[in-house]
Amino acid sequence: CVQPSVPPVPNYKLSMSIPEWLQAIQTYMKMLQYNHTGTQFFEIRKSRPLSGLMETAKEMTRESLPIKCLEAVILGIYLTNGQPSVERFPISFKTHFSGNYFHHVVLGIYCNGRYGSLGMSRRSDLMDKPLTYRTLSDLIFEFEDSYKKYLHSVKKVKIGLYVPHEPHSFQPIEWKQLVLNVSKMMRTEVRKELEKFARDMRMKILKPSSAHSPMKERSRGKSLSPRRRQASPQRRACRRDKS
Repeated sequence: CVQPSVPPVPNYKLSMSIPEWLQAIQTYMKMLQYNHTGTQFFEIRKSRPLSGLMETAKEMTRESLPIKCLEAVILGIYLTNGQPSVERFPISFKTHFSGNYFHHVVLGIYCNGRYGSLGMSRRSDLMDKPLTYRTLSDLIFEFEDSYKKYLHSVKKVKIGLYVPHEPHSFQPIEWKQLVLNVSKMMRTEVRKELEKFARDMRMKILKPSSAHSPMKERSRGKSLSPRRRQASPQRRACRRDKS
């Protein structure tokens, strides 16, 4: 019997531009294919240290099994490590459609004054976006407009912090430093919040809200209670990702 071909892991070449490199990574993820089986092949615990998640990403490249959105974020981080000009941060969406809520996550990218994304989804316009968006809000509104095509209304957007390029880091990924209830906000208000946050991110003045400090998540200027540990976030992260 013929062995299924294993897609080669992309290697960065000095002749490549960053957009070309990101395209190579996205092409590789598409070759792994979206996981429609209903079984998640890799356990991703969001609270794990970065070093442990990078081990899981390595396993993904070895196994070459189909992946969902959360695995794609971890794999995208792994493959862009060592490119200090490329900043990576998670973007999570909670949407509502036909009486149900859906969760989806992509990897936001910031490089040379432009925003884009990497990711996996059932829908081709809810995963990777080219590195062409001038502002973070332009990128988020592009996703919101894409969701509208599928009659999904975006309820919440969560933006995490830049992920360190140190693959052996023991700190976990900060998944939701900014939480916006976009369904209850005007676009001008959403833009203002996102641009302030993006500016703070670029200046690297934000610290993880999960750090051992009394700092609260910023959510439209309201103080939230400190984060509680959630049970099995990986079960929800791509749950019913109709996206």
